[in-house]
Amino acid sequence: MKNFQIILIVVFVAAAVLGLLIFSGAIPLGGKNKDGAQGTVVMWGTFRPEQMNPLLEEFNNANQDFVVQYVYKSPDNFDKELLEALASGKGPDLFFMPDNLAFHYSNKIFPIPYQSFSLSSFKKSFASAGEVFLTSNGILAFPIIVDPMVMYYNRSILDANGVVYPPSTWDDFVDTVPTLTKRDESNRIVKSATALGHFSNILHAKDILATLFMQTGNKIVFEQNNNFVSDLSITRGALTPGSILQFYTDFANPQKNIYSWNKSLPLSRDYFTSSNLAFYFGYASELTSLINKNPNLNFLATEMPQIKNSGFKLTSARVTGLAISAFSKNMNTAFIAAGRMSSGDFAAKLANSLGVVPARRDLLAVKTTDAYSPVFYASTLYAKSWLDPSSKDTDDIFRRMIDGVLSNAFRPSDAVADAQSKLLLLLNK
Repeated sequence: MKNFQIILIVVFVAAAVLGLLIFSGAIPLGGKNKDGAQGTVVMWGTFRPEQMNPLLEEFNNANQDFVVQYVYKSPDNFDKELLEALASGKGPDLFFMPDNLAFHYSNKIFPIPYQSFSLSSFKKSFASAGEVFLTSNGILAFPIIVDPMVMYYNRSILDANGVVYPPSTWDDFVDTVPTLTKRDESNRIVKSATALGHFSNILHAKDILATLFMQTGNKIVFEQNNNFVSDLSITRGALTPGSILQFYTDFANPQKNIYSWNKSLPLSRDYFTSSNLAFYFGYASELTSLINKNPNLNFLATEMPQIKNSGFKLTSARVTGLAISAFSKNMNTAFIAAGRMSSGDFAAKLANSLGVVPARRDLLAVKTTDAYSPVFYASTLYAKSWLDPSSKDTDDIFRRMIDGVLSNAFRPSDAVADAQSKLLLLLNK
């Protein structure tokens, strides 16, 4: 083990020097070069072969000094298969890593040193959402694509109720909700303004609530002195975490005028595509499925509502980057390939094929003219993610936090404090 660590350090330093030459321009990333990249590197991912293969064929044709071989893995088994492969020494050289696996794989990745690619260069090159891959030890992955959360809205419902524009702040949102939520004589909801307040039948409930927390300046999880900690229950701005949780759960409280959701209603996305939900919080990548589910649905997308008079804007995002395995047997070529993929046309074409947004800032500057992309691109510029230690476990933590308030088992502030303690246990496993 000690010998392996020494070898890894030597490789690390060599790659750092090489990387410094590459990114400084002394060695070009594109075209023919003398950077020593050669052979074949294996790259794993969950993107379907029909999406990836044409892009990779074009990439390999443009970079004939080496070959990138893609291996498709099912999203359901990706994490398990990758862990087993890396443990056996048969894993890939590169892999597409979603942000919710960054914490999990942080000790199995070759971190790109800041001597190779400086922090300032990273921030100038990539949207802020990509900063989820930054650690004190280096860059865990080159950001490739970003999938921002936006607010889809039913134009017909808004028009029928005299709402000219969708709300841009949560204050305006609260004022709009009572107008759009319709109940029958038994106080049963027959049309809803929004799906907020619960967990089980609200798609992306954790992400929506996390967005609200982060809009107050809460990082949820962050690195401090080489340790990962949680500040979920700590007040960073004018609004306390408890008041944010209270705000979210009030939409499920029949005693409140913003009551608009309960457990008897269908899944939020299904209610939206059936034209019974005015506002749906979802991701850019869902656009095609929303259209396919109901081609006659009259809807558009707008940016996520923000806290009024806040000094910044924020929405959630899912970010995917290219990570280099610490166990790669062709690390130099893997490093070069990842750099070229993140800095060339590959990222733009991949984002386009997936219906998401490229992570590179220069690509975000491209003007789009369709009905949806301008909102997706604008949202990506201020999107953020957080280091989720375990998606399954944090789903349960957020669900219990919400249910604890709805059942009156916890006060909102106590529910948040309990959630933070559980997060800290996960981070220290």
